[in-house]
Amino acid sequence: MSTNDRRRFMTKVGALTGALLAVSMVSGMGSAFAEDFPTAKVNTTKLAVTDKTVKVGILHSATGTMAISETGSIQAEKLAIAQINEMGGVLGRKIEIIQEDGASDWPTFAEKSKKLLENDKVAAVFGCWTSASRKAALPVFEKDNGLLFYPTFYEGLEQSKNVFYTGQEATQQILAGLDWIAKEKKAKTFYLIGSDYIWPRTSMKIARKHIEQHLGGKVVGEEYIALGDTQFGSVINKIKLKKPDIIYAAVVGGSNVAWFKQLNAAGLNSSKQTMLTISVTEDEVLGIGGENLAGFYSAMKYFQTLKNPNNEKFVADFKKMWGPKAVIGDVTQAAYLGPWLWKAAVERAGSFDVDKAVVALPGYELKTAPEGYVKVDPNHHLWSKLRIGKWRADGQADVVYESELIKPDPFPKGYQ
Repeated sequence: MSTNDRRRFMTKVGALTGALLAVSMVSGMGSAFAEDFPTAKVNTTKLAVTDKTVKVGILHSATGTMAISETGSIQAEKLAIAQINEMGGVLGRKIEIIQEDGASDWPTFAEKSKKLLENDKVAAVFGCWTSASRKAALPVFEKDNGLLFYPTFYEGLEQSKNVFYTGQEATQQILAGLDWIAKEKKAKTFYLIGSDYIWPRTSMKIARKHIEQHLGGKVVGEEYIALGDTQFGSVINKIKLKKPDIIYAAVVGGSNVAWFKQLNAAGLNSSKQTMLTISVTEDEVLGIGGENLAGFYSAMKYFQTLKNPNNEKFVADFKKMWGPKAVIGDVTQAAYLGPWLWKAAVERAGSFDVDKAVVALPGYELKTAPEGYVKVDPNHHLWSKLRIGKWRADGQADVVYESELIKPDPFPKGYQ
């Protein structure tokens, strides 16, 4: 989206939001009855909405290298939808799920998006994980005027009328996290490593600029590993040679298991090396094993160990539905927000129509979020906090730093 397109988009959002909020303020009502919202009035665009039901899509990788990361998102979205249905649904209609598997393959995400929007006529989709999958699906959502709730921390540099981004963008995670680690560890040299696709490469481009131009540091190495690759011996040898103050990592999916196990086997544990990762949550640690990354840090907005009433209830409900051994990571929590934000958008608009729901949501405050509190910005991203977690051998993290709320800025000046 160009600068002029963004200006026109924001102007339109502001005008329509004001008009809609003056008409309808029904957000949060769990007792709405379908007869109070006739289908002919709340569904004028031929979505899969009847007097009793509304269909939505869930689109994540249930198979392939990304399944280790995306399974939690599927579980969280299903939990939220089950809870919403227990409250009476959305505008008196129970939510029905159509689930598709992106299979860790970016063209498949585009194909399944088209099916969900054009054949199934779903009112919203909760899905994608990698930026590659989102970028593949985005043209479909914009062409078919679909609505996507995307849960993953990502590189920013994107804004679409058809997407709400419930994870962090770069200023909230990358810049704020680097600021913390540089100050905390008096770090000057950094070694960058990531999986080889859009998000890690763009994230490292942003990180390099921040390290060199704002922190006065030096990047002593930068490597990218093919998605799904499990051979890290060469990179580890280079890291040993360079001896960076910080390894800054964005390795994703199943590759993380091999990466951390091989680091540990090579003696590069937290007693000898500091690492800040922007891609490891509790979901990945379940496969990696806490003993292989104990003492390393992750920059996220959510950790399962957060102490607040919202999170305590969420963790209990999640484990009740998915078993006592289930773990909850950052993206899992952000995915849980998606159905609740969609419910708020529809009920504020008094309509399932995408155009009406889209302009009704900016400004909404979700005070029951497990992370504590979020607010929807007009740029379709969330105000949230950065938290730094230090991993324990049991697979959980101690939160050692928490920022103030950070306003989302997907197009930070000087980083594009």
